[in-house]
Amino acid sequence: MNRLVSLIDARVPDNVVEILAFFNITAGEIIVSILLLLSAYIINWLLRKPFVKLLKLKLYHKRKQLFYRLLFYRVEEVMRPIRLLITLLIVKKAIYIFEINNTLDIVFFSLYWFFFLWTFYKIVKVFLYWILSSKIKKRKTARMELFNLSLNTARIFIVFILALMILSHIGIDLTALITSLGIGGAIIGLSAKDTLMNFFDSIRLISEDAFRQGDWIETRDIEGFVTEMGITSTKIRTFDNALVTIPNSKLVNDYLKNWSRRVVGRRIKFKLKIKYTNDIKEIERVIYEIYEMLHKHPDIVNVNKLPYLKSMKVMQQDGLFNIEDKYGVRRTLLVYLDEIDEYSFNILIYAFSISVNWEEWLRVKQDVIKNIIQILDESELELAIPRYEIEKLYKQEHMPKEGNYNG
Repeated sequence: MNRLVSLIDARVPDNVVEILAFFNITAGEIIVSILLLLSAYIINWLLRKPFVKLLKLKLYHKRKQLFYRLLFYRVEEVMRPIRLLITLLIVKKAIYIFEINNTLDIVFFSLYWFFFLWTFYKIVKVFLYWILSSKIKKRKTARMELFNLSLNTARIFIVFILALMILSHIGIDLTALITSLGIGGAIIGLSAKDTLMNFFDSIRLISEDAFRQGDWIETRDIEGFVTEMGITSTKIRTFDNALVTIPNSKLVNDYLKNWSRRVVGRRIKFKLKIKYTNDIKEIERVIYEIYEMLHKHPDIVNVNKLPYLKSMKVMQQDGLFNIEDKYGVRRTLLVYLDEIDEYSFNILIYAFSISVNWEEWLRVKQDVIKNIIQILDESELELAIPRYEIEKLYKQEHMPKEGNYNG
């Protein structure tokens, strides 16, 4: 570089050299600097457009492999910090031809390591996506919340490392700084104790596997689907489509229901109120028919369907815990005369649908109720409250009360 500057200066007229000497620069330095800046612009453009298109074309031909397919969609995202890093190095060369002050040196040092760590982060992110997608493709358990926590932690770690490197480059003694921050660190620690507590509670939630992204959970105050677990908080999308952010310490220290942690069995439970009668045999016959209907129903779990459940991979024999409780399998089927109420005999209907999906469960429950109504219609039993009585009660409840008329 210096040789090129000298060659150019040797061919510059003396009067031009004298003029530029007043500004303490040479013609060779200006020309080489402009050439470097121009090359930085051209290389930046080549890496941003033609090179990315060519690289995406190469990756497209290998798209059958998962890693290359993921890289195809993220190639621009990965190339951006690499392109900026290369451009920065060329611009640095162009400016360093002239005399550089300490402030500018710190700026270039900071930008260089920022782009370098940014590149490292983007590459790590692609590999994490690849590992996660590979597990999903192989139908293995994929911890999305662990993936997000790793990325968030990596961001904080990169910022921390960058800050330490800049302080060290400035000339600050890090050992002395850490020692002098003893009291200050304690004050900062006390002021940030809630943030630190939430961070460690995030690790605790993940280690205990209390819930995962996409799970339907219920706490004392909120219910909905987990959309994201962050470093300090968890975002839940409620059923009325609101997004609620809850500190992780609150989730750890409060009870939590996870409705998604069940493989087979969503409960159908209600009581059938029938009129008083002395015909016990007819009651027993209706109870038996309801039980048989539920037992034969293709969408209701029973003991005979257990071999079907055993074929599932999650049903592994382990003497340390009850398998059905561990994985959420319910197959209880009960139909009994449960109560003698003030106005009726109450028959308990207690069963579980095979599907845990809400809409599918509603369909099965509706079908069960229709079948029970048909069984009652074909029997000598009657419901405790006739239909006209229900209509009468409905009208009484919805009649306008005195003083509610509009005129």
